Amino acid sequence: MSKPYPSFILFLGELRRSLKTLGGAVLVATVALFFLSSRVVTLLQEHLGENLYFFSVAGPFLAHVRVAFFAALFLLMPLCLHVLWRALGKPFGMSRGQLRWFVVATCLLFYGGTAFCYLVTLPYGIRFLLGFQSEELRAVISISRFVNFVTLFVLAFGAIFELPVFMVFSARVGAISRRAFEKNRRYAVLAIAILAAMLTPTPDLVNMALMGGPLYLLYESGILLIRLFKLDKADSVQDTKLLSEES
Repeated sequence: MSKPYPSFILFLGELRRSLKTLGGAVLVATVALFFLSSRVVTLLQEHLGENLYFFSVAGPFLAHVRVAFFAALFLLMPLCLHVLWRALGKPFGMSRGQLRWFVVATCLLFYGGTAFCYLVTLPYGIRFLLGFQSEELRAVISISRFVNFVTLFVLAFGAIFELPVFMVFSARVGAISRRAFEKNRRYAVLAIAILAAMLTPTPDLVNMALMGGPLYLLYESGILLIRLFKLDKADSVQDTKLLSEES
């Protein structure tokens, strides 16, 4: 395996070469999607069931710009992940076929995580939070805060659902072995519980379980994939040593 510092420099160099193209694509997509942002806001508001308000002159405009930007990131995520994996694969000499597999897998998990959040976790969380209003206490929700809340929450779900792919990558390049993942399950459960408490919109156990449960299953699936397909570099090195000793 390459030394950490040269590997990190190679990673940054490869990432830097693609940032201008990626930034330009996000900018163009943001401008194009700005004209559709009102429809996206209406779609997001269906989960809310309440009117949205603004408290500054520029509030609605800035909220629509944010919606267009996050929608551009959402649609261009395959390109973003392609750039990321190409940069990560450069220091370790990974083939195009391997990188293609990582890009496809992370894209599927990202969109699966965002769909799970949008269809399951987000509606439940919003209903729970709005359940505390009454005739005397009515919700007055800012469009800017609502857009930030929903978009960041959905994208965060998409990001954390990519956990098993990065576990496979870590084992494949020898950064973290399968045995280390298995040995530190208790710490993984603790980290997942803390992450679920931080990212879920409500503090109740049901909503935390809706995030923590799938995330733990993804953690276990990462270990299972490494074991089934023998992707652990540490295991390969050990098997090679055993064969050499037998011969």
